[in-house]
Amino acid sequence: MLTVITSNKNQILKETKSLKLKKSRDDRNQFFIEGTRIFEEALASNCRVSSVFFSETFSESDYAKGLQKEPRLKNVPIHIVADKIFDEISDTENPQGILCVIDKIIWNDKEILQGSEFFILLESIQDPGNMGTIIRTADAAGADAIILSKKCVDIYNPKVLRATMGSVFHIPILLDVDTTQTINVLKDAGVKVFASHLEAKKEYFEVNLTGKIAVIIGNEANGISEEVAVLADELIKIPMPGDAESLNASVAAAIIAFERVRQTHSQ
Repeated sequence: MLTVITSNKNQILKETKSLKLKKSRDDRNQFFIEGTRIFEEALASNCRVSSVFFSETFSESDYAKGLQKEPRLKNVPIHIVADKIFDEISDTENPQGILCVIDKIIWNDKEILQGSEFFILLESIQDPGNMGTIIRTADAAGADAIILSKKCVDIYNPKVLRATMGSVFHIPILLDVDTTQTINVLKDAGVKVFASHLEAKKEYFEVNLTGKIAVIIGNEANGISEEVAVLADELIKIPMPGDAESLNASVAAAIIAFERVRQTHSQ
């Protein structure tokens, strides 16, 4: 279904542009992505595509013409808009010319918590770049799920989505959880809970990170809360012989996640 939109006052465009705001994303249970690479990841994941927008220039490309024949987009509206109008709805400085509105992904929290082995639990991560990078890292390290506390940045923020490089479609992400309750559920399922903490006595490579585990990474400025720290089975730290006080949250997550990969592959 191909349509041409010529006015930036078009209601469809206004609704799409509003998805830059978390409130609109929450109200409509939708978000948008930009670019061909993440668009391909979305299609491969079989998530529900609501609509697609091409800039006028992009619509002339072989890629865009091929998408108009894509079976998975058979009943999806495709809108062609003038380049200047496309720039208005885009969230990037140099848009590629393709934008896609997608329904939010719904995961079965209970099934994932009870049926998985490797979790990364994030408490109050605020930076979109950090969040997106952690999602991408968790995907690369083979994590089964990511768990987000209630004060984390929205994973459907356009900046987060870009940083995930498509990994947001590969790994279950549980949102706005009650952290205390979730940790207890994990423990009841036989998951050992580790928390990255500057005051820990053991270093991350001194503990067994194989088997059923969860790793907690805390807020960029404050780390994990004491309420969460006391619930962990064990606190671990990353040695820092230099003068820096702490590591970037996404770097800390990567170091610990890939130590699990190393230990698992060494068995």
